[in-house]
Formats: sequence, structure tokens, C-alpha cells
Amino acid sequence: MDPKTSWRTAFDQELKQAEASRATGNEGKARVCARRAAGIVIREHFSRLGIPFAPHSAYQNLLYLQAYQNTPEHIQEVAGHFLERITQEHELPVEADLIAEARWLAFELLGEQVN
Repeated sequence: MDPKTSWRTAFDQELKQAEASRATGNEGKARVCARRAAGIVIREHFSRLGIPFAPHSAYQNLLYLQAYQNTPEHIQEVAGHFLERITQEHELPVEADLIAEARWLAFELLGEQVN
């Protein structure tokens, strides 16, 4: 992410890509974009807490959020949805809408309501 780009702009771009991918039937790409959006939120969350956080991949950010001792259990659970491996049928093994959950994380971690 370009340091001059706000977290919100980058987040919105990822969600727009996720929704466009879903609309064309590419759920795999939609999941990847939603995961990147979640990673952006997590990086901003730790930045606001004043916790040094180098730019890592979305996957690493999700792992860090899960392992962080002050992360509530319900947030750890949702973070886990983004870390699930897909099945041989290219489906998530849990019932989850990762696009909606990326928005939920933005609200839970940053207090930001996003459309």
C-alpha cells in the first residue's frame, strides 16, 4: 500500500474488487480481496494502538491479530475465517461471507462504518 494512500481508500478499493469478482462468479478472487481488506484494517488498528507493525501480508496480519493477547475471542474467531483453507470443491469449510466480515472487522476494530 502506498504510504500516501489512506487505509480507508485502500480498504474501499479492495472491497470494490471483491464485490466485482463475486458479481462475475469469481468467488476465489473475492475471498483474496476481502482478506487483503481485512489485513489493511488490522494494520490500521495496531497503528492506532501505537503498536509498531511493519507492513506484512494480510495473512500475517490475521495471524498476528489472532495471537495478540488483547484480541477478544469473537474477533479471533472471525479472523480465523480468513485463514481457513478452501476445500477441494473450492469452498470455505465454514459459513462465512468474507466481504461482510471485512466490513465487520473495520467496525469492531476501528469504529468505522463502511458500506
